Amino acid sequence: MMRRFKWILPVFATFILVLPSFLITATTNDKELEEKHEAIQENGEFSSKDEVVYAKLDASGERQEIYVVNTLEIEKPGSITDIGAYSSVKNLTNLSEMKQINNTVQLTAEEEGKFYYQGTLDQAALPWDIEVTYFLNGEEIVPEKLAGKEGRVQIRIKTSKNEDVDSVFFENYMLQISLALNTGIFSNIQAEDGMIASAGKNKQVTFTLMPEDEEAFVVEADAVGFELDGIDISGVPMSMPMDTPKMDEMTEDMESLSDAISEINRGVGELNKGVSELHDGVVRLQDGSLEYKNGITELDKGSAGIVNGSSDIQAALSALNSSLNEMEGMDLSGLMELGAGLDQMSAGLSTTVENLKALKTSYSVAYMELDEAINAIPAVELSQTEEQALYDSNANEAVVDQLLETYEAAQKVKDTYVENKPIFGKVVGSIDDVIVALNEMISNLDAMATELSELNDTSGAEDFVQLQKGIAAIASNYDAFHAGLVKYTGGVSQLSDSYSELHTGISDLTGGTAELASGVGELHSGTTELEESTRDMPGEMHEEIDKMMAEYDKSDFEPVSFVSKENEKINSVQFVLKTDSIQYEEPDITEEPREEDKGFFDKLFDLFR
Repeated sequence: MMRRFKWILPVFATFILVLPSFLITATTNDKELEEKHEAIQENGEFSSKDEVVYAKLDASGERQEIYVVNTLEIEKPGSITDIGAYSSVKNLTNLSEMKQINNTVQLTAEEEGKFYYQGTLDQAALPWDIEVTYFLNGEEIVPEKLAGKEGRVQIRIKTSKNEDVDSVFFENYMLQISLALNTGIFSNIQAEDGMIASAGKNKQVTFTLMPEDEEAFVVEADAVGFELDGIDISGVPMSMPMDTPKMDEMTEDMESLSDAISEINRGVGELNKGVSELHDGVVRLQDGSLEYKNGITELDKGSAGIVNGSSDIQAALSALNSSLNEMEGMDLSGLMELGAGLDQMSAGLSTTVENLKALKTSYSVAYMELDEAINAIPAVELSQTEEQALYDSNANEAVVDQLLETYEAAQKVKDTYVENKPIFGKVVGSIDDVIVALNEMISNLDAMATELSELNDTSGAEDFVQLQKGIAAIASNYDAFHAGLVKYTGGVSQLSDSYSELHTGISDLTGGTAELASGVGELHSGTTELEESTRDMPGEMHEEIDKMMAEYDKSDFEPVSFVSKENEKINSVQFVLKTDSIQYEEPDITEEPREEDKGFFDKLFDLFR
């Protein structure tokens, strides 16, 4: 006892020495507390308020619980009033009491800075309806029965507007939906509209929903022992300004494309002009060819009459020659009639000469027009490289095929004409030769007729001998002339037949160039329309992108309270939603407890328990 007293005495002495300073400190703290208490009895002020709305959903997306964490930025300590139809509130900042009167919350902020409190909403609804549906091997299944299952799993997450809630959140907020899939459970993961990223042992599947959109997202995977930690859904305002992307390179590409289309249109326009000129030339060629064909046909038809007339003259000369030979020593008074016959023969040959001259004129005109038309066809030989370049120029392939076919037909006509041109040129010379020969015969016949008319009895014998010799010479020369004339008319007939085929080819060529001109004209109309529609492509692209960006530019959005429209000074409102997890629980296996062997001290203590 004495020893305990000795210990207490120093302690008591120390207490007596310290007591005055303690009382002084206590008195000072009480004054500060009193002043602070008086300050917080006044009305306080806050500069802004943030709301984070937490919602707990079941595995199918049905709402279970909603509470809001409010953050007040206190400017002046004191009594603060906030508005919200909470079923309960909880102070998350200090231990001071909070009061609820109807839909108002009264709290006391003891100092500047952030003040946090939580309020539970029993009746509130979310701005979005969330529906989650699960399928196993193509069959819908409730989430409770999906736990622990194996097979191909499909999770469908459908979001839509909740018509019973202010649309301001649906119109201005974007949603991000995330699922963490354990790679030990899930494999062969597919999400068509989502982004899949690795996050440790999980594959993070993320979907983004823009404001005012309603979507259905699908995740598919092969599962072994299905479990899911839940689906996280966050909603934030899309209030950040969206910068228009740099489009210099894209605009340059569009301008290059527009310029290229203009170049193509100009090229097609030149092609159209060239094909039109080609068609006009081929039409003129056809017209000249038709005139030539008609002329050579008339010449061929007239050839038969010329040959027949020549045969008659040949026969008459032969008969005259024979008659003169038999008339030696006979009365020559009948020769006057012979002279009249020779005059008639001369007149007939003169008519033939005039016909040949007219034929020569018609033929020359037709041949000249034909030659000009065919020479107008360009003598250009396309190489295989140039032909392939036409196909590679993005021109209409059918038009290119038609163009090449027309080109080949035109070259064939030109080659055929060049090959046979010497024959065409000789026709005029042959007609001239025939005219010269006929004029000589006419002169001889006229001379003979004159000589016959001058015959008299005194000098008749000598003149008759000369007549016999002249007629014999004419008859002999005429045989050679007639043979040449027959050969000439045969050539004309052959030329007429051959040229008919050539003219048919020219007519076909005209039809081909007409179709080609029509096709190239349509092609030019199409490229012109394309050029007009793409001329302002860079500007139109700018307008469309600006329009698209404007749809998602919510930079002018002013935050409003989710809890109550009466709340002011709202800085931000965010939503954090999460569905229940789906966990597989092993079945309980209860075992009978086994009594363990007890030691000595355990048994000893049991006696006093």
